[in-house]
Amino acid sequence: MSATPPTRRMRRIRPLPMLAAAALLAAALFQAAAPAHARAAATPAAAPAAATATFTDDFNGAAGSAVDSSKWGYETGDNVNNHEREYYTSGTHNAALDGNGDLVITARKENPANYQCWYGTCQYTSARLSTPQKFTQAYGHFETRMKLPRGQGMWPAFWLLGNDIGSVGWPNSGEIDVMENVGFEPGSVHGTIHGPGYSGSAGIGAGYTLPGGQSFSDAFHTFAIDWTPSSITWSVDGNAYETRTPADLGGNRWVFDHPFYIIMNLAVGGYWPGDPDGSTTFPQQLVVDYVHVTTSDTSGGGTGGGHPVTGIAGKCVDVAGASTANGTAVQLYDCNGTSAQNWTVGSDGTLRALGKCLDVTAAGTADGTKVQLYDCNGTAAQKWTVTAAHDIVNPAANKCLDATGNSSANGTRLQIWTCTGASNQKWTVTG
Repeated sequence: MSATPPTRRMRRIRPLPMLAAAALLAAALFQAAAPAHARAAATPAAAPAAATATFTDDFNGAAGSAVDSSKWGYETGDNVNNHEREYYTSGTHNAALDGNGDLVITARKENPANYQCWYGTCQYTSARLSTPQKFTQAYGHFETRMKLPRGQGMWPAFWLLGNDIGSVGWPNSGEIDVMENVGFEPGSVHGTIHGPGYSGSAGIGAGYTLPGGQSFSDAFHTFAIDWTPSSITWSVDGNAYETRTPADLGGNRWVFDHPFYIIMNLAVGGYWPGDPDGSTTFPQQLVVDYVHVTTSDTSGGGTGGGHPVTGIAGKCVDVAGASTANGTAVQLYDCNGTSAQNWTVGSDGTLRALGKCLDVTAAGTADGTKVQLYDCNGTAAQKWTVTAAHDIVNPAANKCLDATGNSSANGTRLQIWTCTGASNQKWTVTG
């Protein structure tokens, strides 16, 4: 499925005034208590470099109130670049808190102030919020939880633009579309990158479709990217569905090496979704539960938030061949600093590399069950506890991550095994 419309766009309308930067918040990288079989004194190990929340908005406030102006600004006007039909307004008429911890961006079929658009008198109003000069960041985890609108012509998006757009222009600034949905595909979203030589209809991306004919307007879903200097991975509800690296650009320049700012908007009409028709009802709403951004590393190592995990003889936990294919073996190998050895410990209990999760094959619980790399799916086979005793335990099996045969040879497969306290079951997350 193509992730790009027939003609794409540079969607910036106008710059916003400088306001205060978003507040920094601390967050722990490791989570979980010691497993039942561990000695009573065991407690979770602390991470060598804690994840830090750098931007957090949970949209708590009174119903009808405006967004936090220290975090968000309004971009107003029409958008001829995409041939969108709405006029973006400021204030609370099209973007307001609902009093239940959500921001609601509302698209209305109206023109209360005789707004003029590129095509004449505007037919719709909506809102577009962004963070330039308030918050920018290079690399890390960018996440939002949203319930999308429904209907032909609807075009909600959560996306990032390079903060140098004013000096280098688009697409040289780069654009990362974390989530876009067009109304004629109610069960699909798209993740795309745009840059010099791969913009507009040549943007590089992929789609994700909900199973069983579900629609993204039926319930809230979580959309995220994990961005490192050498890769961007997209996920929906924790399921990674796409990873892009400089190797995907056909020799064009990777421009995702500097700070970007956040945008979220609800467009009406445009080249990609087409215009609303008789089946489209108004008003339509994009409901935003939260926007969270973290950076997982303050060590300055340039790895984008992950850490090597070392075991027996100082060897590293490694994804064989740096492959992202489901079922790829996870093994021991000489530490080499590559992304195949760059692991993050999630607050959800997962261990992740290359945008996928460390997984117990077929959710097995028997001694000797091999571990592998697999799409993150939230199952117990992908939950791990790191203890102060340096065990990495799968609580569902009540067993430890283990180097097969007590071997430290390159290529030794990792498995789960009854916890024994032996050296081939001891692991260290290093900064």
